[in-house]
Amino acid sequence: MTLLMIKPELLLHMPGGDQWIWILLAVIVLFGGKKIPELAKGIGKGMREFNDAKNGIKSEIEAGAKDKEEARKA
Repeated sequence: MTLLMIKPELLLHMPGGDQWIWILLAVIVLFGGKKIPELAKGIGKGMREFNDAKNGIKSEIEAGAKDKEEARKA
């Protein structure tokens, strides 16, 4: 099968159960057993920082909308 014959819809699907096992084994081989907790900790820290930034921006937008609404009422 050539690359041109692959349907774009097939590229958007999530991996299945056996594919997750292969991905997990590849991660273990590439990073080793001792580096995986450090990697997971880094990913968790990054996600926490992203969510904090997202919530900060959301609260700023809501505060601005509230101030605009109060100014319009006055």
